[in-house]
This record gives sequence, C-alpha cells and structure tokens, in this order.
Amino acid sequence: MNKTELIEALASKCNLSKASAGNAIDGLVDIITEALAKGDSVSLIGFGTFSVGERAARTGRNPQTGAELKIAASKAAKFSAGAKLKAAVNGK
Repeated sequence: MNKTELIEALASKCNLSKASAGNAIDGLVDIITEALAKGDSVSLIGFGTFSVGERAARTGRNPQTGAELKIAASKAAKFSAGAKLKAAVNGK
C-alpha cells in the first residue's frame, strides 16, 4: 500500500475527504518525525512504538577494494510492533 492508497482507505474508513485524510496523514508523520528528532519516543498502544536507537562507531570495509573505512556513530529510527499488531499479522 502506498501513500495514495493509504489516504483513500483512511478517507473511506473515517468518512473524510481525500484532502482531509491526506492532511491528517501528513500531520501525523510530521509529529512523529519531530518527536524522534528531539529524541522522544511515540507509543501507540496495541500498534507499536517509534523510537530512536544509537548505532556505535565501527569499522567497515569497501567491498570493491577491501580497504577499511571508519563508520561514524549515528542514530536511527526504530519501530517495535505492539501485541495487537503482531497478533493481526499472525492471524490470531
């Protein structure tokens, strides 16, 4: 499902116009992005939790030359599925 299909599904499920559904999805994505950028997590009970994880600095290799590269420490967005989402995906 892509963003357009998600907007159409939300509009039909919640009896909204496609423009309103699009604005709602864009707003939700913006709110989650801003929270993660500040280092906060966003929990949606039953669905899952968006959080920020730390990646330590490490040494990698260039696959073409075999030369070692230093990979800097970084942060990455993570998602942990909630119990209801896991159950729905597993057909329970």
